[in-house]
Amino acid sequence: MNRICELLGIKYPILQGGMAWVAESTLAASVSNAGGAGIIAGGSAPIDYLRNEIRRCKELTDKPFGVNVMLMSPNAQDLAQLVIDEGVAFVTTGAGNPGVYMEGWKAAGIKVIPVVPSVNLAKRLEKGGADAVIAEGTESGGHIGQNTTMCLVPQVVDAVSVPVIAAGGIADGRGMAAAFMLGADGIQMGTRFLAAEECKIHENYKNAVIKAKDTDNAITGFYSGSPCRCIKSRYTKKLQEMEKNAAPPEDFEALTVGSLRKAVVDGNTAEGSMLCGLIAGMIDEIKPSAQIIEDIIKEAHEVMARTYEF
Repeated sequence: MNRICELLGIKYPILQGGMAWVAESTLAASVSNAGGAGIIAGGSAPIDYLRNEIRRCKELTDKPFGVNVMLMSPNAQDLAQLVIDEGVAFVTTGAGNPGVYMEGWKAAGIKVIPVVPSVNLAKRLEKGGADAVIAEGTESGGHIGQNTTMCLVPQVVDAVSVPVIAAGGIADGRGMAAAFMLGADGIQMGTRFLAAEECKIHENYKNAVIKAKDTDNAITGFYSGSPCRCIKSRYTKKLQEMEKNAAPPEDFEALTVGSLRKAVVDGNTAEGSMLCGLIAGMIDEIKPSAQIIEDIIKEAHEVMARTYEF
């Protein structure tokens, strides 16, 4: 037990990342049932769909789970109200400051845990009432900042008094132990759960994660100011070529719109965006969420025991 376990009412301080098109009720419930904190991704999905996912998750688990609210999404305001109406235990947020929704969430008893890429934003959100923050390094999949997990986490820990959750480049017990050594109270993992049995992404996408080596990643959108980390593919190569040649914005939009769905649902790994963190090179098998969590907790205990013996 630590501050994150007490805050969220969970057994293990492990959060499952709120990955758009990936993190739905089945995966979230499996993580929560295993003692972690499952999360349903809001993304830009229709509110009726998200309402059904939240209610289905309640049928699959009696443990706490959360919803990720992407603040730049057009449905953010409606989703902010939906989590209140449905009595969700906690929310994680990304791509902005959730201050406009904070009062309503707090009044409803919802814990608020924003994702932060910098010390400055972490301090601002603590002042705004955040219950904890997720310090996410550039090693993570999807949209990324510039600071590494190793550098960001201890600086955020030193800057705020609320619990800090480390994210980015964590996939085993060694990573969890390292996060604790940096001062974090918990970890969030997205890429590791892409290879969970309960994860509903297409088999082609899942196999790409399993087969990925440490160098099989690419960053797109770097020059546009919206960098995004994916598994290398024809899709990422095409985007990088377009960036290099200063292609018009409308050409980028034509290529990227719907690209995540192509990978997740259709299994189109040539034209789809396979969001994935740098840690994929360590993931070589598909396991149930419960086994993933059990293995990580066991290894973290062993690593920390050896450290303290030293």
